[in-house]
Amino acid sequence: MNMRMRKLVGLFILLTWLGIYCIFAVGLAVLILPNAHWFVELLYYATAGMAWIFPVRYLFVWMNRPDPA
Repeated sequence: MNMRMRKLVGLFILLTWLGIYCIFAVGLAVLILPNAHWFVELLYYATAGMAWIFPVRYLFVWMNRPDPA
């Protein structure tokens, strides 16, 4: 698979992952933070807003791998 195709496939994987992750993060917040203080909610959403990138870094590495010679 060439780099162009990997980037196209990676785009769809990334969009799917973000959609699923957002639904999961908000659903978890509704379950565990219904009456939480605003600062606790701020910390949760800030952490959840940055946590999605850690699993995606492997996708980025795969997408940017050079084509075989």
